[in-house]
Amino acid sequence: MPSTTPPARSLSIVLQFVGMGVVWGSSFLFMKVALDGVSFTQVAWSRLVFGGLTLGVIVLLSRQRLPREPVVWLHFGVVAITNCVVPHLAFAWAEQYVSSGLASIYNAVTPITTALMVTLAFRIERLNRGQVLGIAIGILGVILIIAPWQHAGFTGDLAGQLACLLAAVCYGFSFGYIRTFLSHRPIPGATFAFLNIGIAGAIMLVLTPVIAWQPVQLTPQIVASLLALGILGTGVAYIWNINVLRAWGPTNASTVTYITPVVGVLLGVLVLGETFSINQPFGAALVLVGILFTQQRIRLARRSLVHAQ
Repeated sequence: MPSTTPPARSLSIVLQFVGMGVVWGSSFLFMKVALDGVSFTQVAWSRLVFGGLTLGVIVLLSRQRLPREPVVWLHFGVVAITNCVVPHLAFAWAEQYVSSGLASIYNAVTPITTALMVTLAFRIERLNRGQVLGIAIGILGVILIIAPWQHAGFTGDLAGQLACLLAAVCYGFSFGYIRTFLSHRPIPGATFAFLNIGIAGAIMLVLTPVIAWQPVQLTPQIVASLLALGILGTGVAYIWNINVLRAWGPTNASTVTYITPVVGVLLGVLVLGETFSINQPFGAALVLVGILFTQQRIRLARRSLVHAQ
């Protein structure tokens, strides 16, 4: 039976999916470059303010209405903090101590933290044996990446890795929160993204005297990185994500998780000359296997009893 999706539309979705993976994978390089001239708080401030402005323009041009219920704004306030403010600050702070490629690997842990949150914290899903195995494998992978036996004390490298892990846990919490309190509401995709990023940007503007007052040393590369983080990574890519999600469904759209760490690691090695210790690629491989089990792309074989006749 021929596909009912127009070829041009299908190609557009594929391009948006690839673009989303490339932009989000590149964001860790952009953060590392920007940190040469601005503070980690200014990196997070810039990406959320620029991203909020970008999405605000899109919503304004498309003439979409904002929700009126106060409880909806309250829920988006929680999401803005847990999905944007805290993890963006955590990743930016962490990249002062860890490589951009390693940060992108930790970002890929998000599907595993999401599975834990929707099961343990929000109790909206039940995991089967294969998914539980996937979470266990993913946790082992994270332990292998951190390699606690290599740290004599609480070093900057260890703290940076834990900050990355905190960001992934925040993402997992926010996805569970969205699933529980917001996903059932008929809010257009662009408006949904704007409320998420826009409220986070407003929080950053309020905090400007506290987190964005430091002097800066701007170069064309740093300015370009900050604009790319905000306009593309925290703005346009969210619209692409919504389009892909609606066209392919959540499971297929979530495969972008496999692209972002590859892009992040490659850019870190090729552009910044980053290197990895031997345990980190193996740990990343375990995390990937854990994600495949958690998303049920690999399933445990069902036991069957064969009775002789």
